[in-house]
Amino acid sequence: MDKITKYLPWLLAVFVAFGVFIPSLFFKFSGAAESRHIFQTIAQWSGIGPFEPYGRYLIGLAELLASILLMIPYTQIFGAILGVGVMSGAIFFHLVSPLGITVKWIENGAPQEDSSLFILAVLSLISCLVIIWIRRERLSFSSLKHAATR
Repeated sequence: MDKITKYLPWLLAVFVAFGVFIPSLFFKFSGAAESRHIFQTIAQWSGIGPFEPYGRYLIGLAELLASILLMIPYTQIFGAILGVGVMSGAIFFHLVSPLGITVKWIENGAPQEDSSLFILAVLSLISCLVIIWIRRERLSFSSLKHAATR
């Protein structure tokens, strides 16, 4: 059990940071068709016009920050908390907005569809929750104070 609590959070953090968040940055920051479609759909549905492109950039920055925090031992839990927030939002918009679980968009005149974003959001959310559970002792102020004095 000790090896699980030692290595599992790192395995999950690498999955979330390098398997989900960092690869998505290219699409968010370059304005790829799928990413623009997602944020335009949310902007139209929510009535928040500037959500595309500013929401796309803001979410990208949050994912970048979460990735950095996930890779630092004493901030890993905070990266996971930020990851839960970002992925909860993603799952929420997939479920309640016209976006849907399977995202459909037009790219280069051809219809495209993809449900992997929703699946990755759910897996990332679960991974971040597991990290938080295993690292939960780091949320107490006394252990943060103790860690800071080392």
